[in-house]
Amino acid sequence: MEMSLQEEQIVTETAELVHEKLGSDRSGHDYQHIQRVVTMAKVIATNEADANKIDFFVVNMAAYLHDMADDKLNDDVKTAQERVREWLDQKHVPAGKQADILDIIQHMSFSDNLEHHYLLSLEGQIVQDADRLDAIGAVGIGRAFYYGGHHGDPIYDPEIKPRMHMTKEMYRSQSTVINHFQEKLLKLVDQLNTPTAKQIGAHRQKYMQDFLKEFKNEWEGNC
Repeated sequence: MEMSLQEEQIVTETAELVHEKLGSDRSGHDYQHIQRVVTMAKVIATNEADANKIDFFVVNMAAYLHDMADDKLNDDVKTAQERVREWLDQKHVPAGKQADILDIIQHMSFSDNLEHHYLLSLEGQIVQDADRLDAIGAVGIGRAFYYGGHHGDPIYDPEIKPRMHMTKEMYRSQSTVINHFQEKLLKLVDQLNTPTAKQIGAHRQKYMQDFLKEFKNEWEGNC
């Protein structure tokens, strides 16, 4: 479902809002990350639209807003979610589309699906895939070290073992950057939803695996 001119204007104004709020982020969830997710969501949605009816307005809005109420970036998630709702009200987004957008941004994160998998709409699956693809591959490697440095995590410590079965509380506790690959990043490719994302993810997964092999060899003085 292509966007109307009015919807395109709302998306543009939403992008400006997100840029204002997240432009100074230093954890890897900055506006550049948002832009990459939006771009990838459009690629996936366009490819998947041949076989599915997709609301491109919901996809674009959820992609832009997906980190605005994330618990990594907000001490008070409920208040942040309410601000998003108020923004959608202010822009006169229809109630049904508001509900779709809010459902996506509230349930798409990796941490929210650790203990109970939440079934998203097709639009939500597309945005979730785009966000997860930005966490793997070359950009994902860069973001992992950037985020770890921001939070003071050590790069690697062979004495600290990866945690394989985590609650959300455990996931938010400190680990090492290299452990983060085992605990999350290498798992994402198997959690992608759409055929388009799975194809892209397979290449990025291989790149990460090659990087980790090289990292461990260098760490141990084997090359």
